[in-house]
Amino acid sequence: MAVRKNPIINTATTLGKLVGFLAVSVLCGVLVAGLMVPAVALTGSAASTSIDAFDKLPGELTSADAAVATKILASDGSLIANLYTQNRQPVGFDQMSPFIKNAVVAIEDSRFYEHGGVDATGIMRALVSTVQGGRQGASTITQQYVNNKIIQGLEAQNKGDLAKIGAAKTVADKLREMKLAIALEKQQSKDQILAGYLNIVNFANGAYGIQAAAQRYFSVDASKLTLVQAATLAGVVNSPSFYDPIAHPDNAKDRRNDVLDKMLAQKMINKKDHDAAVAAPVTLKPKVQPQGCATAAVAPFFCEYVKNLILGDATFGKTVDDRAQALYQGGLTIKTTLDPKAQKIAQDQQNNTTGPNDNRGSAMVSIEPGTGKVLTMAQNFKMSAVAAVGQTSYNFSVGKFDADHNPLGGLGTMGVGSTMKPFTFASWLDDGRSMNTVLNGAKRVYGTDTVWRNSCGTTTGYFDSSLPGSDDLQNDDPNHYYSMSVLNGLVGSINTITFASASQLDFCKIKQMTTEAGIIDGVTGKPLTFDTASKLLGSDSIDPLTMANAFATFANKGVYCKPIAINSITDSQGKQLQVPQSECKQTMKPEVAAGVMYALQRVLSDKARGSGALIQPNVNQDSYNLGAKTGTTNFGVDTWVVGTTSGLATASWFGSPTGEIDKPFHNQNVTINGRPYAQIDGANIAGTAFSNFMNEVAPSYKHEDFPQPPSSMLEEPYVAPPVTQTPNRNNPTSSSKATPPATNGNANTKGNNGNGDSKKKP
Repeated sequence: MAVRKNPIINTATTLGKLVGFLAVSVLCGVLVAGLMVPAVALTGSAASTSIDAFDKLPGELTSADAAVATKILASDGSLIANLYTQNRQPVGFDQMSPFIKNAVVAIEDSRFYEHGGVDATGIMRALVSTVQGGRQGASTITQQYVNNKIIQGLEAQNKGDLAKIGAAKTVADKLREMKLAIALEKQQSKDQILAGYLNIVNFANGAYGIQAAAQRYFSVDASKLTLVQAATLAGVVNSPSFYDPIAHPDNAKDRRNDVLDKMLAQKMINKKDHDAAVAAPVTLKPKVQPQGCATAAVAPFFCEYVKNLILGDATFGKTVDDRAQALYQGGLTIKTTLDPKAQKIAQDQQNNTTGPNDNRGSAMVSIEPGTGKVLTMAQNFKMSAVAAVGQTSYNFSVGKFDADHNPLGGLGTMGVGSTMKPFTFASWLDDGRSMNTVLNGAKRVYGTDTVWRNSCGTTTGYFDSSLPGSDDLQNDDPNHYYSMSVLNGLVGSINTITFASASQLDFCKIKQMTTEAGIIDGVTGKPLTFDTASKLLGSDSIDPLTMANAFATFANKGVYCKPIAINSITDSQGKQLQVPQSECKQTMKPEVAAGVMYALQRVLSDKARGSGALIQPNVNQDSYNLGAKTGTTNFGVDTWVVGTTSGLATASWFGSPTGEIDKPFHNQNVTINGRPYAQIDGANIAGTAFSNFMNEVAPSYKHEDFPQPPSSMLEEPYVAPPVTQTPNRNNPTSSSKATPPATNGNANTKGNNGNGDSKKKP
């Protein structure tokens, strides 16, 4: 049997609402009687005891800072990109227009400067309105600020779904909110609370806080807001979606006029200004604040590189989620190493490498020897999550992982070709040998009985056309199978000389030389293995940043510096945070580095032999010392120039943008950017970009002469009688396009033959 309700005290009746009002009043007794008024009005020990209970703010108010946008800046302070979940840019109270301060107080809390955090008069008025069947809010600005802080705290803990707003709040929630508001009023001044509120509140369309709102709707700073603009924004906070000036301009105007009426009634403005403002239209000048690296003003892929560095470094938080929160909500100012002037030149060169329908990738990255600072990072493809011609999500300049196996978002699949040869040459010098030692460049057969010395592993591989599926070792053309010095072998990029020298060395020492220069595999992030002899010719996949930094080690007299991309980081309060510093250490003998640079300069300057002689990077050959090496994989799939002055090391790459080596990416008999090529090697497109960039940028950085190698490295030892060239038994005139199968240890998925001889014009 249903229980009958007493119609006299039914809560739907006026009397029932009055009873409810009295019940709430009892629950609020202490607050209404004493704590709702400013603390200075309370006297007596009982009042003091009550106030002391609120002296300490709970952690959710002291630590739950509002989410603030992070800025990534270039080295000169110019903006690269903003990162945020909520576009908020806090400003000081003195950086806010007086109109916005008055307008918000007028419409949201007219007694703000009179109450102590909770307005007893407002609560009574709201309760009476409720009894009469109406609805009127009673939350003060302080209470609203507290509520926003609580929500921010929950969102910071990924618990935003627990936040309560509006009708979802219980009486207990409201009482607790009142208590916190009173506590906050004891800790902060009215102006501090109003500034905090204006910096945290939602103004719709992704704009949080008054500075972001002023920029979003009117393209001005908060300090420049006019009366009309301020009244419009003050009206939004009550219901951001309903009073959205962009989506609902009529609603926004009506609410704006309500704000103006309140300001007039409270004598904040005069009648003349009020009437003029009411008559004014809602005139917006919207400005969208771009978010994310894809919207970067410059260097989007460098921006992504910096983002990934932070997400992968425990310096910035214990977990990836902690680091992401700091990055997107922490209001960080990240000043990077990017040189924006050099970056523009690098990007211009990349934009010129291909036409809009040429499905080839290119990238250029520069690093400063001696500091490890990454100065440029440019590529021809646009950043996009959707793969298509001319757009990609992959950063061509970096590997898939760093040495700690943190993802970098890179492609990392480019074979480096003959740019690997300087490391065999360095090992030769490190072994105490002269670069002018003459070796047999006619030797092309390394049979199955060949033993490759490797004291820290096993190296296999053979080159023998008498065996099924194999071929003799080949150079780029049929005219260089003769005895020559190790130096001329590197200068001319002669494969047979690289193998002749390596056959006398310990492959473990060659591996060690690459490791000491910071080279890691672009796919795995692990050191190279040299488990097959063909890797002498650059069959490993390595990214441009790694190659640029390896050559920087040569230029820096054998001192390796770990790449860095961040100069400084400050938090939202202006406090400097710890950032990783470049770790520099001597990893190879200075005289070995000097010997390599001596040879790399000859690569460019030796008109008769130099594999990079056509690049001509110096308009004035006497302006600065520059050494470089070209590189080309089979069929020109990946082509390179990597070179360095004493102050600027640059890697320029052109090739397959997907890592595939199939025929569509063979660069033979192709037309790129409207120009036909019989074949493309390192000196062509990558070389042109490298040359143009270095001509413009290198003089702005240190460009000292490289030290001379010791005389012992330059001595000409006894030369044996010339050795007759050994022809290819299968095809005496073949070039280096045939590739032994991967099963015999000679080849790899790139099909690399170590080309790089660029003396032939296409």
